[in-house]
Amino acid sequence: MGAFKEPHGGELKDLYLSEDRADQERELARDYASWDLTPRQICDLDLMMNGAFSPLEGFMNEADYTSVCKDMRLTSGVLWPMPVTLDVSQEFSESIKAGQTIALRDLEGVLLATFEVSDIYSPDLMAEAQSVYSTTDDLHPAVAFLKDKSNPVYLGGTVRGIEPPTYYDFKLLRDTPSELRGRFRKLGWRKVVAFQTRNPLHRAHQELTFRAAREVEANLLIHPVVGMTKQGDIDHFTRVRCYEHVLEQYPEQTTQLSLLNLAMRMGGPREAIWHAIIRKNYGCTHFVVGRDHAGPGNDKEGNPFYGPYEAQELYLKHEKELDIAMVPFKMMVYVENKAEYAPADEVDKADTVLNLSGTEFRRRLREGLEIPEWFSYPKVVEELRKAHPPKHKQGFTVFFTGLSGSGKSTIANALMVKLLEDGSRPVTLLDGDVVRKNLSSELSFSKEHRDLNIQRIGFVASEITKNGGIAICAPIAPYAATRRQVREMVSELGGFIEIHVATPIEVCEARDRKGLYAKARAGLIKGFTGIDDPYDVPENPELVIDTAKLTPDLAAHRMLIKLEQMGYLR
Repeated sequence: MGAFKEPHGGELKDLYLSEDRADQERELARDYASWDLTPRQICDLDLMMNGAFSPLEGFMNEADYTSVCKDMRLTSGVLWPMPVTLDVSQEFSESIKAGQTIALRDLEGVLLATFEVSDIYSPDLMAEAQSVYSTTDDLHPAVAFLKDKSNPVYLGGTVRGIEPPTYYDFKLLRDTPSELRGRFRKLGWRKVVAFQTRNPLHRAHQELTFRAAREVEANLLIHPVVGMTKQGDIDHFTRVRCYEHVLEQYPEQTTQLSLLNLAMRMGGPREAIWHAIIRKNYGCTHFVVGRDHAGPGNDKEGNPFYGPYEAQELYLKHEKELDIAMVPFKMMVYVENKAEYAPADEVDKADTVLNLSGTEFRRRLREGLEIPEWFSYPKVVEELRKAHPPKHKQGFTVFFTGLSGSGKSTIANALMVKLLEDGSRPVTLLDGDVVRKNLSSELSFSKEHRDLNIQRIGFVASEITKNGGIAICAPIAPYAATRRQVREMVSELGGFIEIHVATPIEVCEARDRKGLYAKARAGLIKGFTGIDDPYDVPENPELVIDTAKLTPDLAAHRMLIKLEQMGYLR
């Protein structure tokens, strides 16, 4: 294989069974307990089975998990920076035992693999967050996942692959490590630079990647993540169309585009090491490590979670062991007087440098303003404008939250009428009581069922938002974690405006025509929000309204002004 060295001194760990053995395993799996995989688990399993996660042969047992969290190494001593675990519910874990084989199925029940369980263990999730991500701040997406979405029990063991997950999009661009290595070999590519991205590429990225490949005399692999990235990122369908347009700008036969079905953790320095190991398994010899590589943004204090060059520094400590060379990211700037891009550290004082920040680019895209051709390619901008119209053309959700009797339904109705009067988009009101009657009538008022009710409201609102409409939601929604889930669900598709109806509880009780507060205080109703069940006050709502001080008409007017200020109305 020449320059393509096998990962970690061994062959790729392709975990798929032969066709005959897979058929036998399918028959046996009919009697196995089944776990329906989450989207993140499907991504992990996919890359595990096809060898991208070599040398892993399954989800981590407790010893490997502990060693990786603490020392970035498997118990074998092999460098591996990121836990890859199978989290399951407490109920499921209690129904199985170590030594048992279970079936791993996708969301439609298709058998993807069987899994021989060696370990069943309950991790300290916040200790994992601190060790792996150096924080327990839930503004970090991986920490938020551990706090709000992860199941409490991990299973360790060995995977036997039956069939890969089915993806109907961009099939010709979805390569396994073996397929990509074979293509490199067929093309005669002896040195390959991999470029990791979760964003669209613009002219500066094209210049950067082309120079990176030229400097090390290598070919280039554009290897974007299309599994799971950061909440709010541009959808991968739009991004891939953009990548295909940018590919036209490279010299022929120098560059390949392939898609990576990775569930990113946004783990900064550790994730850079992980990305490098994966790219080595795909047959690459060099890897571009960017400024703040896989960084998730800022913490609650407004400070970056990781330093701008922390990932490069950690990479250099392990570069020899990784055996895939780092190519540092160079900041490229447009020099107007030379009509070309150049590395920022090579620009003369006399040069005129033009700059368009990511924030400004998104503002122009959002507001439909001109984007200069020196910044991006017209075809790329066209794709982005199609997928992300200006705010005044996007759908959005207005999400009211507050105590019972706070006035949510009244002002939600007033807002609905004013938006219908505006007429720019269809409007749907999802009132808490009405949804309870028509969508969630079988649910109780337990915490689990309250969360499920809000999640259903969020799902309907996200569909309305996705299709350019306005959803007005008016549930109590007492729990911050559930409201955050709804925000994430909707924000991927359009606008989300949280309004805290902060009417004092005394006022709410005085308005209580049904006598619910009195019954709750008398102990006749259990788990009543504000009495014997908590209400998590929103920390950063877009607007706070106290209906003890404002009439419904004035409250609705304030909301219209806020929507205009945010750009959703004109």
